[in-house]
Amino acid sequence: MIPWIKNIFAKKEKENTTDFMKKFLIVGLGNIGSEYVNTRHNIGFKVLDFLAQKESLSFATVKLGALAEYKFKGKTFLLLKPNTYMNLSGKAVKYWMDKENIPLENVLIITDDLNLSFGAIRIKPKGSDGGHNGLKNINLILNTQNYTRFRFGISDEFKKGKQIDYVLGEWNDSEKLKMPERLEMASEIIKTFGTSGLEFTMTAFNGK
Repeated sequence: MIPWIKNIFAKKEKENTTDFMKKFLIVGLGNIGSEYVNTRHNIGFKVLDFLAQKESLSFATVKLGALAEYKFKGKTFLLLKPNTYMNLSGKAVKYWMDKENIPLENVLIITDDLNLSFGAIRIKPKGSDGGHNGLKNINLILNTQNYTRFRFGISDEFKKGKQIDYVLGEWNDSEKLKMPERLEMASEIIKTFGTSGLEFTMTAFNGK
């Protein structure tokens, strides 16, 4: 290959590698529709909406969801709220990973978790779906469980047979009172994930 052409390819490859390290896909899981806005199952949407409002970002309607771009400390965070409904979340995740050329290690999925007390945080690099339909579909579409998930506790204070009503129910007064502080921390988790890496983020925030 002619030396100067080889140099161009080498430079482009370096730029592409650098881009991989700078771009992150942050996916908040939830359901579209006004009836779901304040439900426990929509905490993923709520976290992204909080960050967007705080940083004066706007969501644009795009293929398979709503997307906002957030730039922070040289990193680009694509905040995605899938419009596929929870059970088909993987379709939107895969599409935007491919479209923006984002590697799996730069993906963060924000989801509710019944096994954690309200507001408790658990960040993990991989894991099962835990019975969560959104994660179940993402596992299926991506054909892997090895992606980072940020689990936000919603507790399990429901009577037997009432799980669906509970997760699709709205926050109680006590939860609403504590929510702003939890959302503030969630925003910091997103930024830390992109700027300091997964290991540091888990050490800094798990159990908080």
